[in-house]
Amino acid sequence: MASFLYLGTDKGVVALKAQAGGAWQIENQGLDDWAVSEVAVTPSAPNRLFAGTRGDGVWLSEDSGKSWKKPCYGKRGPGKVRCVTIDPADPNTIYAGTEPIDIFVSRDAGKSWTRLDSVRNVPWVESVDYPVATVEPHVRDIAIDPKNSQTIYAALQVGYMLKSTDGGASWKLLNRDLDADVHTIVIHPEDTRKLFIATGGHDCRKGTVKGRALYMSQDGGENWSPMAADFTQEYSVPLTMHPKNPDILYSALANGQPGQWRRRPTGAESFIIRSRDGGGRWERLDGELTEISKNFAEAIVFDETNPDHIYAALRSGELYGSEDGGGSWRKLGVTVPEVSDMKAVAG
Repeated sequence: MASFLYLGTDKGVVALKAQAGGAWQIENQGLDDWAVSEVAVTPSAPNRLFAGTRGDGVWLSEDSGKSWKKPCYGKRGPGKVRCVTIDPADPNTIYAGTEPIDIFVSRDAGKSWTRLDSVRNVPWVESVDYPVATVEPHVRDIAIDPKNSQTIYAALQVGYMLKSTDGGASWKLLNRDLDADVHTIVIHPEDTRKLFIATGGHDCRKGTVKGRALYMSQDGGENWSPMAADFTQEYSVPLTMHPKNPDILYSALANGQPGQWRRRPTGAESFIIRSRDGGGRWERLDGELTEISKNFAEAIVFDETNPDHIYAALRSGELYGSEDGGGSWRKLGVTVPEVSDMKAVAG
């Protein structure tokens, strides 16, 4: 079992620690005054994590979430952060996507930041809209090619994707045959031209794309094909790849937008799905998971030391775990504030 689960919630970061016998308990909770959109963990130092807050930039903990500091305190940097990504080739290079749409990069672990003005050089960016009046257009996810850090992908809300092949000096709009509401980007670790995305179904509901929630590209984002289109659900956020077998993928689907879930007795009408052939075919996972259909699994993560162990965090804060690759699930017995992100690490 993973030693820690780090959760970004609407009341800060919650760190859960595994106990004997499969139990979990809250070990640390910090940044309680801020909603945390994403937590990024340094691969070589699992006690070192960055948290993107929706209003006070990026914070750092070097003791598994027990204490926090803002490395760029008093200096210019990102404010309302929606995503945080660590360069896989350099643990001190951090990217932050913000609301409104901007991308910042730090080369010194968050002590100083540079705004990538090149993002605004793409004329399309100024026209991006967001359907909720209280939320501005923003960068929802940033993914970096694990073999070439000069290649960067950014998901815009709601405005398709941007791609840079020169480390963020310039960008290209990717908008062919994919949903405009891109939530999550996953890059194949071996064939890095192969991309997978989870979307909110914006264009599916408009009837302007062939797919629903999930899409795949085999040419670096130039062209896209639908995945899991046999299911009627068109909304997704989590998209997780097995750490040792990239042909195994997990996601969660829901029917309609979150605002609709709250208005109907059946809620999200959601379930978790799995592919074992690189996204070609998908199967629905049921069992104990049928009881979560009213809610939605906002995040799904693997224990990288034992990939048969998987964890799912519902948006409501309930947590589930599986020890057999998703065949059966159990509640972890811990509830946290409303979840936006989760990472699993072995201490």
